[in-house]
Amino acid sequence: MPREFALLDALVPTLFLAFLVSVVSHTLLDRIMGRCGIYRHVWHPPLFRLSVFVCIFGAFGLLVLR
Repeated sequence: MPREFALLDALVPTLFLAFLVSVVSHTLLDRIMGRCGIYRHVWHPPLFRLSVFVCIFGAFGLLVLR
């Protein structure tokens, strides 16, 4: 996969697409975990949400740059 792509005559890094996909998947996963009550068992829910997002984005980033 190329490192950059043209979006309206501007070169955008491919990681931007990975970021958008990870935001959407994190939002869906966050809603599922909220409805299941997982956040009641977590010490610091905002920190847990951030760490889950970093893990998702890191996984997508590794898949894109591979």
